[in-house]
Amino acid sequence: MFDAIVRDFRQPEYIHVLLNPIPVYGLAAGLIGLIAALFLRSRRAQVASFVIILLSSGAAWPVYQFGEQGYDRVLTMADDDGRAWLDEHKDRAEDLIWLFYVLAILSAAAIAVPIKWPKSSGFMAIAVAALSVVVLGAGGYIAYAGGKIRHREFRNVAPPPQRSSPAEQQR
Repeated sequence: MFDAIVRDFRQPEYIHVLLNPIPVYGLAAGLIGLIAALFLRSRRAQVASFVIILLSSGAAWPVYQFGEQGYDRVLTMADDDGRAWLDEHKDRAEDLIWLFYVLAILSAAAIAVPIKWPKSSGFMAIAVAALSVVVLGAGGYIAYAGGKIRHREFRNVAPPPQRSSPAEQQR
């Protein structure tokens, strides 16, 4: 059994699946905490929420990297519709990953900047909350396509059109 666990942790697609809820669910938890902290006017609660948002949005980087590393292996396991969804999932992640990075930087700034300029605290918290809503939507958009790769039961709409490979485009 231990050997099977070690073998699983050597597969990037397995790590991707383990980590991929963190940027979405963690960000949702951090956003809920931040909204509560804003209503309570608690700087300590804001900082705790910023840390959760920072860690959650920063977790998008390893999720993205492991997804890239596992792409070819998942491609070989997927059926035709799954391949179309995999390509869509990859394209969405490539197009939107930068939002997670911007949110991580803004969250870190929201922790540090008010130390020097205390009056910026409210503005920074609102900016982080607003961007968190956008990034949460982007994460859901990316995950929507990802959930359809291997789960036929979630395929309630037609797959996106498959792109031809570069070799096929040259013909």
